[in-house]
Amino acid sequence: MHIRRVLIENFRLLKNSSIELRDDISLLVGKNNTGKTSLIVLFEKFLYQPSSFQYNDFPLSLRKKIHSLDEGTDVNDLAIRLVLEIKYDEDDDLENLSEFILDLDPEIKSVKILFECKINKEALLKEVGESQSDDNKENLIIKLVNKHLSTKVYIFENTENNNLDDYLKHNHHKLVEKDLKHVRNLINLQVIHAKREVTSSDDSGQRKPLSKVTTDFFKSENEISNEDIGKLNELIVQMDTQLGETYESFFKDFLKNAKDFLDFGRLSVISNIQSKVLFENASEVIYGTSDSHLPEHLNGLGYMNILYLILSIEIKKNKFKKEKKDINLLFIEEPEAHTHPQMQYVFANKIKSLLKDENINNFQTLITSHSPYIVSQSDFEDIRYLKLVQDENVEIKNFHTELKEKYGDEKEHFKFLKQYLNIQSAELFFASKVIFIEGITERMLLPYFMKKFDEEHKADDYIPLASQNISILEVGANAKIFAPLLEFLDTKTLVITDIDTTKQTTTDDRTNYHAEKVSDATHISNETLKHFYNAPENQNSQEYKDWFAKIKSHDLQSSIPKINVTYQKSENGYHARSFEDAFLSINKDLVKDNVGELMGLQKTSELEGTKDPYDLIKEILVKKSHFASSVLYLALAKEDLNWSVPSYIKDGLAWVQKDDGI
Repeated sequence: MHIRRVLIENFRLLKNSSIELRDDISLLVGKNNTGKTSLIVLFEKFLYQPSSFQYNDFPLSLRKKIHSLDEGTDVNDLAIRLVLEIKYDEDDDLENLSEFILDLDPEIKSVKILFECKINKEALLKEVGESQSDDNKENLIIKLVNKHLSTKVYIFENTENNNLDDYLKHNHHKLVEKDLKHVRNLINLQVIHAKREVTSSDDSGQRKPLSKVTTDFFKSENEISNEDIGKLNELIVQMDTQLGETYESFFKDFLKNAKDFLDFGRLSVISNIQSKVLFENASEVIYGTSDSHLPEHLNGLGYMNILYLILSIEIKKNKFKKEKKDINLLFIEEPEAHTHPQMQYVFANKIKSLLKDENINNFQTLITSHSPYIVSQSDFEDIRYLKLVQDENVEIKNFHTELKEKYGDEKEHFKFLKQYLNIQSAELFFASKVIFIEGITERMLLPYFMKKFDEEHKADDYIPLASQNISILEVGANAKIFAPLLEFLDTKTLVITDIDTTKQTTTDDRTNYHAEKVSDATHISNETLKHFYNAPENQNSQEYKDWFAKIKSHDLQSSIPKINVTYQKSENGYHARSFEDAFLSINKDLVKDNVGELMGLQKTSELEGTKDPYDLIKEILVKKSHFASSVLYLALAKEDLNWSVPSYIKDGLAWVQKDDGI
């Protein structure tokens, strides 16, 4: 038995969202403000805090309808809803679930539970009154709507012809109302929030969050008979007896006058140690051995947080075991909070084994995260990607299933992507924008170029590249393999590449293509350009020749609007083939002036000749990375040295900098 699917309507950004849950762990990832926390809050509100719904829980797109509420308003269109589709089989204990089963058809093994928070229109309008102006009415509705929200639980028949929309629009009266207590008998929801009370402490050690967690565990275990707890209590009884004898002698004279004055037959002090209080006030978590240890508050915040998280998980698991509900649902919000990358990596690798417990039936966990370290170590099948679309709604996508469909027959590309989803590329899930580069040269110099671009474009309304959430990934010549992923994530992406022109030659009836300067070239070898600019398949056709001419003149548009591929263009009368000859063509004088400090070059006397940048760079450049690193060094070390940036890179940075809705 497990929750197979969740549907959410009209709760904050989750206006019309659905998610398919895994039997064990589902990882919810996405950019900021895509509803990850809202999903957790919605579950908590409906299951345990049904009276906590308020005006601010309604989507912005519905606020105007609420403001103008009148007798003709259909409040069914405004209701906040959560639908749980629960799957079961013949091996499950159906004692609690039977309360929700309407159809006895043995072929149907699922039920649907609807939670609904709806405005009590009649009561709200009555309190608002009819004599108010429009502005006053709107303000009163906003002020009063919270007290006129009611929540109910329903079930409905689980057949193809009786879907939720049909019930809500035409047959709401056919929904079968149920008591919330029956849901609570069925589902045990536990939440570990991102705000986990783990903070730095001073040397007094007053804050002991780990000891608090172990105390909570002791209290929960002490509620039931347990052999280990029994041993602790036996020791406490013995201590009570011994302390009682000592107290009688110590307090005898102190209590004598009070006893005689009030004519008490006996007045004494006894020991009554409470195990819970003793454990809470006289125990602590330490690091190290008993003879060489540190108190918990002296350890790092990252370690404290991960320990707190693990111990909290153990407490939640303990509650699941004790309460023995049919479905046990655990939400873990942002486990990476206050935790350094190494611990996030370890957590992701061990979380499944940590959550695996044969003594807990139907145990499902939902983890929300912003961490590329956690995503990189997770199974593709577990990932659910939350994406904010234009109509202020969040789509929740099954990452593995939907992305696999996008790759279609390109199974090798999909396999490559799964293997490439390392820590660096996992940043794609959370980046607002992405820049793909080919190699180490661009990796070293692009941050410098971006800094120069920001400095040259200072204005009141200019948003610096440095302040935007832009991930830079080195993907070599494989950018096209990422195209389905980028479409899936719907992220604005700049690809910086080389035109890589070639010339076709025929020898002994064999056609060859060798590198050639742009002015003499007939073709290109860059697969990224071919893919995003839809190169004709027949490279010997007139269509290809026309396409090639347009590539050189930059007269083509990317096949995917949110992906812009920038490459060398004609500048100062010269069209470069690669970054290196593009850079040299506009910085030749500076290169000559600083040639003694530039590495990776040979035959530097050729700089005095008349060779064009393509032939010159072939002659003098022997180590691209050494040359790039020394260019960067001089840029940072010499304040008066100002390298020019190739125009195609500046054009690309200008495109990616804008927030124009693309």
